[in-house]
Amino acid sequence: MTTDNLKIPTVALGTWAWGDSGETGNGYFGSSLTQAGLEEVADKAHAAGFSLWDTAVVYGMGRSEAVLGEVMKRFPRSDYQLSTKFTPQAAGTADDPVADMLEQSLARLGTDYIDLYWIHNPADVARWTPHLIQLLKSGKVKHVGVSNHNLGEIELANQILGEAGFRVEAIQNHYSLLYRSSEHAGILDYCRNHGIPFFAYMVLEQGALSGKYSPESPLPEGSNRAKTYNGMLSQLKALTDKLASIGQKWGAAAADVATAWAIAKGTTPIIGVTKPQHVDSLVRVSSIMLTTDEIAELEALADGANVNTRGWWEQEMSV
Repeated sequence: MTTDNLKIPTVALGTWAWGDSGETGNGYFGSSLTQAGLEEVADKAHAAGFSLWDTAVVYGMGRSEAVLGEVMKRFPRSDYQLSTKFTPQAAGTADDPVADMLEQSLARLGTDYIDLYWIHNPADVARWTPHLIQLLKSGKVKHVGVSNHNLGEIELANQILGEAGFRVEAIQNHYSLLYRSSEHAGILDYCRNHGIPFFAYMVLEQGALSGKYSPESPLPEGSNRAKTYNGMLSQLKALTDKLASIGQKWGAAAADVATAWAIAKGTTPIIGVTKPQHVDSLVRVSSIMLTTDEIAELEALADGANVNTRGWWEQEMSV
């Protein structure tokens, strides 16, 4: 095992949208981002003590990693942690596609090691997981995790790594008020029982739970997220109204409460940050303490919305 323990933050910073090209329709989020704007975001996050940045090769096919690498040059490498991913579906034909993809990530990120390296999607657990062992031994990867794996695949990955003296050190799955499959499938319990941190992505469902959008004011047209969520905004109104009303008690927004819910459930939310006010939101989240009744009410409203937000890349988690 590596000697330095993975530092688990309360919240991790997501850069999926950093891979958008800025052209309308080219990317999930329809974001128009500038390097200066993202440097401002990074400065604010750094000052507030947020230090784990999550990206992946397939976020803009390298653009997110390249932009993040450029922006983070302004800080000493010891000040932040980098989390990126090997995606089997994008593997090349090299002798060792995992090591090859890692080298490309290291070059784009401008670093010689990754704090937390993931197998992004479970194409063939027995085939891909052993490749992580050599990377851990080399020191180019400090810690490893698996993303979008179901419980059986997590257990198999853990067994393969365990035979070499390592283990799955983190799980990252889609988890939100609207999509609790990892909870229902026993993955959260597994993490709790084995002391494995669970990183929750799409906690805000790409903005649909932020309280900013409604049938009258939908998500930006031309973006993938608009196609996914605009048709369900009316069903989400009772939930987003409740998130907003709980937020008022804390001087916070609906999005802050949705994030606080994920923390209350024992997970580390990965929240996308593209504007300085997103960092302000994460600072507010740390002070929000939801009651058991509030959590139950939010979950009941979410269940009542009766929507399915499983991504096209995700498998069903329940066994």
